[in-house]
Amino acid sequence: MSKIKLILRCLVPASVVFWAILVSAGEMHVLVKDQNGQAVEDAVALATPVDARNLALPKQAINEMDQKDTAYVPHVKVVTAGSKVYFPNQDNIRHHVYSFSPAKVFELPLYSGHAAPPILFDKAGPVMLGCNIHDWMIGYIYVADTPFFGKSAKNGKILIADVPPGAYWVRIWHPNLQGTEESTMRKVTLDATKAANMEWQLTLKPVFRIPQASGRSGAAYR
Repeated sequence: MSKIKLILRCLVPASVVFWAILVSAGEMHVLVKDQNGQAVEDAVALATPVDARNLALPKQAINEMDQKDTAYVPHVKVVTAGSKVYFPNQDNIRHHVYSFSPAKVFELPLYSGHAAPPILFDKAGPVMLGCNIHDWMIGYIYVADTPFFGKSAKNGKILIADVPPGAYWVRIWHPNLQGTEESTMRKVTLDATKAANMEWQLTLKPVFRIPQASGRSGAAYR
């Protein structure tokens, strides 16, 4: 057998394997707008297989919800159920993180720096965060029951990549959503040969934000 034929025989199986990997997963492209047609930031899209009996949630790397300039950064964070989240305090003042949400009730007593222990989020659903010292500090952690999720940027766009072909229930959540995420649910069938493009228009509630106090130096809260 010539060297050329031998090389070709070796290459063909590899190319077939590569093609199988290439078409084994697809993408979901989601665009989220509000009732006025404006792009919505911080919307969470979740895709759950219709047959989710063998759905596995991968272990995530260390997650962090920072506290910087007396605000939670990011404003909305998504983690999979079973994940631990650290709450480092980058401010030179103390914070007291807490939540009364059904998905997770907890509190991290007054602290500064990176010494606070991580919190385990083992139940799916939205978790609203507050601070007992700074009332205007509001943040959200969405605990996902699926590994296929994404969060919208300022342009309202979400990309969910590496999704195996099949039928999915896709739903949208946002901190200001009027109604429940179940009301946004759609059934989508994903073909690995092309991306699935979806658009949602949400009705968002007006939100009253507590203004950040001025002149509150760290001295009173150290």
